[in-house]
Amino acid sequence: MTNLTSAINVNVDANIKKQATAILNDLGVNLSTYINMALIQVVKRNGIPFEVKNPKPSKALLKALKEGEDILKGKTKAKSYTNMYEMLKDLKS
Repeated sequence: MTNLTSAINVNVDANIKKQATAILNDLGVNLSTYINMALIQVVKRNGIPFEVKNPKPSKALLKALKEGEDILKGKTKAKSYTNMYEMLKDLKS
């Protein structure tokens, strides 16, 4: 069976390419081999083989965290409850 190859042209940030190439070289892997390894993992896992997320908190989350800090520091008055049943009664009314 013949192993067919196909070329991929990808535009990447020059600095990122330089840094990644240096790291891969230290590991004994060239960029082409790494890209092949990554693509094989995409196929094997049927998806991206690492977590993709946005580590930046949303504006709403930042606002809520600030509000919570202000409540803890006593800068903002907040209603409190002595037990769960008191809170549930308040929520139902």
